[in-house]
Amino acid sequence: MKTSIATVSLSGTLPEKMQAAAAAGFQGIEIFENDLVQFEGSAADICQLAADLQLEIIALQPFRDFEAMPEPYRTQNFYRAQQKFELMHQLGTKKLLICSNVSPHLINDKARAAADLHELAELAQQEGFSIGYEALAWGRYTADYGDAWDIVKQADHDSLGIILDNFHMYARGNTLDILRDEIPVDKIALVQVADAPALQMESLYYSRHFRCFPGQGDMKVKEFVQCLQDKGYTDYLSHEIFNDEFRSSPAPQKAVDGMRSLIWLAEQTTAPDTDKQEASEQQDNEQIQDVEFIEFALPEGVDNPLFQLLEALGFRETHHHRSKKVTLMQQGGINLVLNREPSSQAHEHYKTHGSSVCALALSTGNLQRSFDRAAQYHCASFMNQAGPGELNIPAIRAIGDSLIYFVDDQCKVNFYDVDFAPIAGIEKAGIGLERIDHIGQTVAHTDFLSAAFFYKSLLEFDITPSQDLPDIYGLIVSRLAVSQNKKVRIALNMTSTSKASSQRFLDKTKGSGVQQIAFSCSDIFATASAIPAALLLEIPNNYYLDLAARFGLDKALLTRLRSHNLMYDRSEEGEFFHCYSKEVNGVFFEIVQRVDNYQNYGEGNAHVRLAAQSRQYKAQLNE
Repeated sequence: MKTSIATVSLSGTLPEKMQAAAAAGFQGIEIFENDLVQFEGSAADICQLAADLQLEIIALQPFRDFEAMPEPYRTQNFYRAQQKFELMHQLGTKKLLICSNVSPHLINDKARAAADLHELAELAQQEGFSIGYEALAWGRYTADYGDAWDIVKQADHDSLGIILDNFHMYARGNTLDILRDEIPVDKIALVQVADAPALQMESLYYSRHFRCFPGQGDMKVKEFVQCLQDKGYTDYLSHEIFNDEFRSSPAPQKAVDGMRSLIWLAEQTTAPDTDKQEASEQQDNEQIQDVEFIEFALPEGVDNPLFQLLEALGFRETHHHRSKKVTLMQQGGINLVLNREPSSQAHEHYKTHGSSVCALALSTGNLQRSFDRAAQYHCASFMNQAGPGELNIPAIRAIGDSLIYFVDDQCKVNFYDVDFAPIAGIEKAGIGLERIDHIGQTVAHTDFLSAAFFYKSLLEFDITPSQDLPDIYGLIVSRLAVSQNKKVRIALNMTSTSKASSQRFLDKTKGSGVQQIAFSCSDIFATASAIPAALLLEIPNNYYLDLAARFGLDKALLTRLRSHNLMYDRSEEGEFFHCYSKEVNGVFFEIVQRVDNYQNYGEGNAHVRLAAQSRQYKAQLNE
């Protein structure tokens, strides 16, 4: 299918929207008439710009409140239509989109609506145009696409077809039966696709504020597109997205998101089920396997608070780079790269964000496939400056200003064996930390959907539903991106309030990034005992009183938990112990121990942790 986006989906001026769409790779664009009215040039100028950008203007939309109107409105509507036809000639488009009538003057008469649309289609045909009719979910008498199809059938004109918008269909609770069984493919004038979270609210408000790109919400968009493919539809799929965050985000970024969603849709719906199963089995060993290393951007020297905190957690510099000011810290199976090289991407990251995580490295079962997939999804690559004989690890631009490196899981040589040399006299010791359990990334609220879809589409992670975490200064929304083998778990957090902890991190580090790293261990009491108490986040006594009431823990265990500022959770699958370091430049560490098959993250303790971090923040302000 061909790709298009409606200009209402993007922010900026009409030329800016068109340029963003073309740069993202769209083939067509729907002109939302409000954008054209606001434009200071002529429709002919837009026609020329589209030609220069190699964009087809596939439609002008919307034409409202047309069918089944009494006089004098009916005569006025046909006059308006003639004016739109003249505009379409100048614009260079051949299709006009009509949405079902919401006027209080509307006559509830399908035959009359069909007659008006037939007459308009006849006029359009004389001009070389066609008409598409769409059921708005809040249409006064035509709100279901089945009713719109009845009117189109009754109108019976070659230049009239039905517009299918899955948002309107699913918002009304419609099934795909009529599309599957009744609507011939040659009567589909245009297909518009959108997604949305599962919410219960009035359909107009739902439509105007909560639409998102396919794959970012909960609607069955894949099933809708698969039904179209099964019917043999090969024309345009066009985004029509009304979303407050999209309208406040840069158009180029959202246009790329939109293109990624259509690439993802095509990937999800192209092959028959049997082929998909075979492909899934073949790709089991080609997906993301684990976190190979985390890279920190640091200033020169070792008197950095973040470096000192890592040392307090038992990490030691075990290797140094052969030609750069880069060292490796290790403990258990954890690799932390500390980059102090002045001529590097890490240094540029440090200048903007301070001491922070600048990159993640993920091991993959098929390095070439991972890198090809990044290119397929319009993700910019990044190549480090490698010296002679040094390893050049491929990377892509990821969330915020960070990178993701891809490391070949099939390679028998560790990444650090080539470029790094062991530091004499240093042994891998530590305090019992074993591996990276999960990572927390904070993003701006305008990037929350984009970040989740980045992991879902490009890296093929599963995305959990959003969860609310109460902060004392607002609400934090979190969702998890989890690799297929469950070894890489990344929590994405955002807030729309100005003082919640996620926003404090964004303010402090000047942008999205990794705020939390959780390390697992086998004996959390021994590990916590090895961490200086002054570096652990202090948990209030009231938490432990509540803990006793919730779980009936014995006094000896409660005392041990309290003495190390440890928190506790339990599920039917097992138990969970965890504690937190204090923040340094907004970054903090979590130590966790999972007992039996516990798979959660101690979410019930999040509000206590967030309040404790707020107290630490206030204390630092008063120092």
